[in-house]
Amino acid sequence: MYAVIETGGKQYRVNKGDIIRVEKLTADVGSKVDFDRVLLVGEGDKVKVGTPLVDGAKVTGTVVEQDRHRKIVVFKMKRRKNYRKKQGHRQNYTGIRIEKISG
Repeated sequence: MYAVIETGGKQYRVNKGDIIRVEKLTADVGSKVDFDRVLLVGEGDKVKVGTPLVDGAKVTGTVVEQDRHRKIVVFKMKRRKNYRKKQGHRQNYTGIRIEKISG
């Protein structure tokens, strides 16, 4: 069984047992997280598509980590103007293990 959930303005296709990295959530490591914004639930040939959400569907997960992604380099330059700007960025994320898909 799989589902498509929405969190943090992004959509994720999840299966039971998957570990996904979503935008930072305010939850402690080991706590349960419920996603009620489920856009699609499928199992084999049977697929339920929401308009826009599937009624009664819920995805439950456990927080496994709170960490930061690798650093990315943001480099800006204007040619012939002697303008260069180098900046780094690390985005916070929450790692979640999907425990149950109901719906």
